[in-house]
Amino acid sequence: MSWLGCELPLIQAPMAGSQTSRLAIAVCQAGAIGSLPAAMLSPDRLRAELQALRAATDKPFNLNFFCHRPPPPNAEREAQWLSRLGPYYAEHGIAAASIPHGPGRAPFSAELAELIAEFKPPVLSFHFGLPDPLLLARVKQWGAMVLSTATTVEEARWLEEHGADAVIAQGLEAGGHRGHFLSPDLSRQQGLFALLPQVVAAVKVPVIAAGGIADAAGVRAALALGASAAQVGSAYLLCDECETSAIHRAALQSPAAGHTTLTHLFTGRPARGIVNRLMRELGPMSEPVPEFPLATSAIAPLRAAAEARGKGDFSPLWAGQNLSGCRPVPAGELTRSLAP
Repeated sequence: MSWLGCELPLIQAPMAGSQTSRLAIAVCQAGAIGSLPAAMLSPDRLRAELQALRAATDKPFNLNFFCHRPPPPNAEREAQWLSRLGPYYAEHGIAAASIPHGPGRAPFSAELAELIAEFKPPVLSFHFGLPDPLLLARVKQWGAMVLSTATTVEEARWLEEHGADAVIAQGLEAGGHRGHFLSPDLSRQQGLFALLPQVVAAVKVPVIAAGGIADAAGVRAALALGASAAQVGSAYLLCDECETSAIHRAALQSPAAGHTTLTHLFTGRPARGIVNRLMRELGPMSEPVPEFPLATSAIAPLRAAAEARGKGDFSPLWAGQNLSGCRPVPAGELTRSLAP
């Protein structure tokens, strides 16, 4: 894949909360683009992870950021959400008044651009659109290739018009957060193999296929429909180098993994994960959840309490619809098996 500077037409999807630079390094060394998710990292942790990447490999890698606009606090909505969760707090002996408020995920900023400038990551990818034009121009100054996610043809065209060097076409099968940014209407989003050829026809920049790809046959199918590369995430969740929790790993290898759906309960924004107790009892899309990412803090103590008992009742068990390629093997081996 000469346009990204690597051997294989593959990108490992950034999976915030489930990986560190260890996974990205292993994927890079196997000939694909490894990715490091930065949205949940403090500046100090981000610097340490980038130093680890640079020390371990000279291969190109992808650094991923969110570029959402933090919403203003809504005390009434947050109080309603805490009240809705009240019975769960009581069950686990948690005082709702003790729960701190916090955003959970930070968007790309001038401060982060300054931090990463010394590392000059060759590929930068964004979720939820693109950053401010001045920030985008800054990262392009060192020659970074900029990718961003589109869930509709309209979003793909917008990204091309606003400076993206390549578009990631994210099908509805994909695990984790939806990358939509023009419209929250999920009925406008499509499965990958319906979306992909339409995006390829609509833009001139390279298109990367994401969602439901778990083996070499899926990669070949995406390339046959015009993709320049495939992005694979869920298949890596059981790899030795992944930081996936024991509870998440158990769920991925259980019959429950056959039922995923979109939910906004954990962060305030639709994301695909394995159905668990919270999703069943409240409904995966339920009001009044605070806007992304403000919902995170209310769920965190419930997640911690349940996980201490070995349960994933309140954990975001992110996963895509196709887990057939998700295996507990070294990431390099999995990467080579995905080669078309």
